[in-house]
Amino acid sequence: MVQSSASAPASARRSRAGKRLSIVAPCFNEQEVLDLFFARIEDELAKIGVDYEIVCVNDGSRDHTLAVLLRQHQRNPKIKVINLARNFGKETALSAGLDAASGDMVVPIDCDLQDPPELIGQFIDAWENGADVAYGVRVDRSADSFLKRLTAQGFYRAFNRMSDVDLPYNAGDYRLMDRRVVEVLRQLPERNRFMKGLFAWVGFRQEAIPYARPERAAGTSSFRYWKLWNFALDGITSFSTAPIRVWSYVGLIAGVLAVGVAGLIVLRTLFFGRDVPGYPSLMVVILMSFGLQMLAIGALGEYVARIYQEVKGRPLYVVMDRHGFDQ
Repeated sequence: MVQSSASAPASARRSRAGKRLSIVAPCFNEQEVLDLFFARIEDELAKIGVDYEIVCVNDGSRDHTLAVLLRQHQRNPKIKVINLARNFGKETALSAGLDAASGDMVVPIDCDLQDPPELIGQFIDAWENGADVAYGVRVDRSADSFLKRLTAQGFYRAFNRMSDVDLPYNAGDYRLMDRRVVEVLRQLPERNRFMKGLFAWVGFRQEAIPYARPERAAGTSSFRYWKLWNFALDGITSFSTAPIRVWSYVGLIAGVLAVGVAGLIVLRTLFFGRDVPGYPSLMVVILMSFGLQMLAIGALGEYVARIYQEVKGRPLYVVMDRHGFDQ
């Protein structure tokens, strides 16, 4: 059983006074945008007037991201750096940042500035009014391509139909979470981590904050359509058994059709004599059955592969070095 730590009642109004805010920023090949990111977010945090730390996780970047992060850490000790031993993926890097964050409030954010830092103040206002989670909802995604918007909409619909967890439409990782929510997330042991689903799964009182998604400030995204497809597949298989359960119904329907066709053949033989089967129709049935079997085995294989990864029990990530954290 997962338990949350004690906190103020949901109806009580909180205060940011004396609290600490942790910003968690996974970084992968972001050297071109980091200086802009720190300038924007530090300016916004100064306006908010809270104690803060910025936990940056270098996820095995192949450019000069780590050097830029260390330079920024030397300039501002509140910027802390976790350097992972290799590229583990954004979901794992985000988990590493959540493990290291020490704030009463925690905000995961992408450093490409498509998550505007100016929204953090509204997140904190919602937290003070009792929300355990305040998440951003992209009401304007015109900065994304038409194909990306279309596929994203299709994913949210498919996920919510197949899963018991309701994923808010057009909500990403950008959100503020109360400390007790983060503590629950840290107790979840799975290796195949779909953080958007986990954020929704934990529950608590959640409030949506709408915003327009701007274009990327600099650099290029490392997410290509093939990676997004695999990411969507991980999300669905992590929170739904529908892709494997559906084959029970396919098999049932195929069995009923087979019995029906067999009955028709028997009746046709009784009334019209023996019929010579046609080779083309036979091949169509064989190939279609073979294709359905391969799809079913593929769906089963997806779940078996995830079971295999979980039972090995390897650490979620490996840290090479940490900068700015107390020993």
